[in-house]
Amino acid sequence: MIRVTKFDGCSMILNADWIQSIEETPDTVITLTTGSKILVKDSVTEVIAAFEEYKRKQYLMSQSNLRKDTCS
Repeated sequence: MIRVTKFDGCSMILNADWIQSIEETPDTVITLTTGSKILVKDSVTEVIAAFEEYKRKQYLMSQSNLRKDTCS
């Protein structure tokens, strides 16, 4: 999940796994796999950074869980 800011100033939590594309038009438009489009204040660079951090945390958690499951 990533946090983005809508143009009304409210933040929302977005399931990053649903992101299909991100466009700068010049506003940032996030298109979801459902076909919905979300217009946000965040730049494309900021959204990508949040997405990468989300994926990095997912990876680290999965690696941590793999180590816990390994027999000694």
